[in-house]
Amino acid sequence: MQAPLMKSADPLVPAHADGMPEPADLHGTLDRANSDVVLIVDDVPDNLSVLHDALDESGYTVLIATSGEAALMRAMQALPDVILLDAMMPGMDGFEVARRLKAAPQTAHIPIIFMTGLTETEYLVAALECGGVDYVTKPIKPKEVLARMGVHLAGARERRQTRNALDAFGYATITVRAADGCLMWQTPLARDLLERYCSTHAPTTPPEVLAWLQACLHTVARGDEPAKLTLERGPKRLTFRLHQQIGDSDAGGDWLIVMREVSDTAVIEAMSLSFKLTAREAEVLYWVVKGKTNKDIGDILGSSPMTVKKHLERVFVKLGVETRTAAAGMAMSRIRQLHPQFEG
Repeated sequence: MQAPLMKSADPLVPAHADGMPEPADLHGTLDRANSDVVLIVDDVPDNLSVLHDALDESGYTVLIATSGEAALMRAMQALPDVILLDAMMPGMDGFEVARRLKAAPQTAHIPIIFMTGLTETEYLVAALECGGVDYVTKPIKPKEVLARMGVHLAGARERRQTRNALDAFGYATITVRAADGCLMWQTPLARDLLERYCSTHAPTTPPEVLAWLQACLHTVARGDEPAKLTLERGPKRLTFRLHQQIGDSDAGGDWLIVMREVSDTAVIEAMSLSFKLTAREAEVLYWVVKGKTNKDIGDILGSSPMTVKKHLERVFVKLGVETRTAAAGMAMSRIRQLHPQFEG
């Protein structure tokens, strides 16, 4: 029997029996508003035919692939809502396909349901350990597959809606998988901020963020409110707030983290104008307010502690004070008037 063709959202887009589409990018052509997209991966035509017909009749948009390599390419092209994956295939087997899908940030969030004729415990455990969320045993029973899919699609749909809403409103947001610390998803703004502040790229979660997340999870387990994480880069700082768990709680789940960048450049400019300071004197006073030593300030500004001391002496004269504490107190009082949200 010839393998069935996929159901395409665009009747003009040809589909092939090996599951490889033309053109290469299908993600934008699929009608996701009215139909969930399912990718079936199996090298046996009869299995494909049975599942394709059952899912198609149930209203799903069905894509197919008959090899591990085709499955990886199709998943990256179409970003399906769920994948039904045969465990045993020639060449690249389903376990390796799952590992690669979970390692890629673009596809790591897609739930994978294994289809296997191997019922020994070690194989079922292997299916779950390499990223599967569930499994069905062969011979395939379409009603059972539909029931299992419904459970996992509901969770995936909720996560997708949350992500789309955050992305639409311009939030810098990331999702981190607690089990292994993998960065699963990020908005474009979050990607840019992580590159600037941490010099990291998905799927790597910055070490400081991962350590903070693990501490937060212990705090949440105790029923307490988790603290925020703040990374400072000069007068700019990036805060991280644990928002909500959106994955399977038994496995630690995926955690949605909201990021916010705040710049105190306006605060420095306000101090310069208020106290008639030079730009460099205002920067020195800013870091004094932050509790930094002359050596710390020198390291931040790229100058020596002696140079910082000279700037600070001129600041004392202009403010009419004699100590760091008095200068910081006066500056903080003025900042609070002009920028109540400032965190000293």
